[in-house]
Amino acid sequence: MSHHKSYRFQEPGDESVLKLETRPIPEPQAGEVRVRHTAIGVNFIDIYHRTGLYPLPLPSGLGLEAAGVVDAVGEGVTSCLPGDRVAYCGGPPGAYGETHVVAADKLLALPDAVSDEQAAAALLKGLTAAYLLFETFAVRAGQTILWHAAAGGVGSIACQWAKALGVRVIGTAGSDEKLELARQNGCAEVIDYRQGNIAERVRALTSGQGVPVVYDSVGRATFEASLDCLSPRGLMVSFGNASGAVPDFSPLLLAQKGSLFLTRPTLGHYTSTREELESLASRLFDAIGAGDIRVPVNQRYSLDQAAQAHRDLAQRKTTGSSILIP
Repeated sequence: MSHHKSYRFQEPGDESVLKLETRPIPEPQAGEVRVRHTAIGVNFIDIYHRTGLYPLPLPSGLGLEAAGVVDAVGEGVTSCLPGDRVAYCGGPPGAYGETHVVAADKLLALPDAVSDEQAAAALLKGLTAAYLLFETFAVRAGQTILWHAAAGGVGSIACQWAKALGVRVIGTAGSDEKLELARQNGCAEVIDYRQGNIAERVRALTSGQGVPVVYDSVGRATFEASLDCLSPRGLMVSFGNASGAVPDFSPLLLAQKGSLFLTRPTLGHYTSTREELESLASRLFDAIGAGDIRVPVNQRYSLDQAAQAHRDLAQRKTTGSSILIP
């Protein structure tokens, strides 16, 4: 096969900027590996890249995550062989295609207990859940935490995992179906954020104490309510902006609401070394293998349906993970 199909976009914009092109198949250089994809992960960051919220050098490919088999290895690569089952999540963008060339040190070998579809659906979201639960704030059995978008991609994995760790999770969602999914994902309590007063309800569920940590990927729509859910010296973890970016505010707000901590973490800073990446991945694969985490692949699209996948994700029509099948 001398050519392959992959998405490119020339300028930021709506779904129409995505073009599926037939291009010469790329050759791996020294230290690189070409992966033939069997399943491709769809993530909110792909939309942020496409719209220019997180600007990329253009023209660019799109997509950070996929699973498949090693197709070819570049010079000096000894960590894998053609035919090996692997997955990756990370740049440069270009996972939306039949093949992609990635750095060998970004590839993870897949254990038998994790299928290609599970890996594409769970790697980026699951590594995110792993660093959030174990590193950004180390949750402990018996604690109560608040997780927004508990039926979403990261939320679906994180809430199950937190429950397995003995944590009581209060989850928020925005529809009856998603509230039910949040319960199935292990949330002990669920809050419909269409009804407002999230903070009041969290206080009621915590004997007025509030929670030590809030995990918020929704952004603008939930930020202030999230601060009001925290106990004094609590940690606000803002890790996404599905409803838009959080507006600027004065640090004095954190003082007024209880000497709060605020962090805006990214996966890249928690996987900056090979050791960190492997440590989080082995935690994730072990949890999937042990059955602590079920990976809900609730939407499947063909490669030429990437625009529809983006529309569905942005319009909150999806639950769990979405994947493209090349």
